[in-house]
Amino acid sequence: MGEAANHNPRTVGDAVSVSPGRNGKLTASPTEDTVRHLYVHIPFCARICPYCAFYKELLDRSQTQRFCEAILAELRQEAKKRPLRPSTIYFGGGTPTALTTQQLEFLLGGFRKELDLAELVEWTMEANPGSVSAQKAALLRKLGVTRISLGIQSWDDDLLKLLGRDHRETHLRESFQILREVGFASVNVDLMFGLPGQTLEQWRTTLKKTVALGPDHISTYCLTYEEDTEFFLRHARGEFRQDSDSDAEFFQTTMSILEAAGYEHYEISNYARHGFQSAHNRAYWSGADYLGIGPSAFSTIGMKRRQNVPDFRRYADAVLAGKSPINSGEDLTPEMKRAEKIALALRTNDGAPAKLLETFQNETREFVRLGLLQRVNGNFILTRAGKALADSVAEAFV
Repeated sequence: MGEAANHNPRTVGDAVSVSPGRNGKLTASPTEDTVRHLYVHIPFCARICPYCAFYKELLDRSQTQRFCEAILAELRQEAKKRPLRPSTIYFGGGTPTALTTQQLEFLLGGFRKELDLAELVEWTMEANPGSVSAQKAALLRKLGVTRISLGIQSWDDDLLKLLGRDHRETHLRESFQILREVGFASVNVDLMFGLPGQTLEQWRTTLKKTVALGPDHISTYCLTYEEDTEFFLRHARGEFRQDSDSDAEFFQTTMSILEAAGYEHYEISNYARHGFQSAHNRAYWSGADYLGIGPSAFSTIGMKRRQNVPDFRRYADAVLAGKSPINSGEDLTPEMKRAEKIALALRTNDGAPAKLLETFQNETREFVRLGLLQRVNGNFILTRAGKALADSVAEAFV
């Protein structure tokens, strides 16, 4: 599980003619829209975390090389349909760094061979502490990865055990130091709050230790009990309880500590030092099109949405046989697009353009009166109090 916001995507249209592009690479007809953002889903994990609802599978070394070949085959399929000239690439999961060094070299080398990367500004790879050796980290850096998203989640060993994580506090600094030593200048850290039994003091300690570590970007997520997870079942049985008041206190504490440490709160769950905002996720939040590669990956292009089959074996069978891995798709309406754009924009510090909300004048006036929204430079932006109720505010505009 990581920071990538691979959601509500749309699919693309018919295949188009191809011709040799720069460096002899195949590119689609220039009349088609160019895809600027790629998401690649690597579902393998050394252990299955009991809270994670993303598509994932236990690592099977007998299948991973074939899987990597399928990923590159789908990439080539897509390159024949439309220009792929990414400005951002995001490898999420799962745990992408669960692949061997040789498999990562094969996979990333394939991306470098197939894609025009002249306009690439950010290439993110999710990693778990302990899964990145110095050799593997150096290879990622050499092959063009510019940013690592490290799934720390907590600095408390008991909470890490509860979360099913296979690392402990001692691994965290070691992994971070390895990334710095090989030259990664942009490192994100994922953290979670609202965990069963977690105290506010434990969360303060996690935040302070993270700040002391010195990451460039910090993502903080409140635990949600998602269907098809062990935590959901335990919540349903009454073993775990969610306390919205406590979660709000965790959230307010997060803002206070991280902002005081110099991190800009630029999206509800994301904080960054100046110049280190996630370009990939900002593209999602602004409503930009993106292409998903891999099992269960979503794509959003134009007014279409699609998802690949959420099974890596079926996915590989289809792609390697020259067939489409698409499992489902739908046409979007202007109303759906607008509702999504409002909800995502309100999560950011840019806010939603007032023109986008002009049919909701009563709602906006009420939220301004309640101190949850403010109008700044033609946009409606959540106040500090409004950020804690972001989902509720967004629902009013759907």
